[in-house]
Amino acid sequence: MKELIETIVKPLVDFPDDVRVDVREDDHRVTYQLSVNKSDMGKVIGKQGRVAKSIRTVVYAAGSSQQKRIFLEITE
Repeated sequence: MKELIETIVKPLVDFPDDVRVDVREDDHRVTYQLSVNKSDMGKVIGKQGRVAKSIRTVVYAAGSSQQKRIFLEITE
């Protein structure tokens, strides 16, 4: 899943080397923390959050086969 997020986000940003995905796993949930360069934040979020929503939709669909809930957080 981490590779999927990186594959989606890296072509969108100006600084693909700064893209980092950290994983936190609990009993019933997996949280992916996407970190990008500060100047790329707007590109990842998009107008009215449309790009972020689309990324989340793809990630949630890809993780639907798992028994845990999946969350994607976008941070600087």
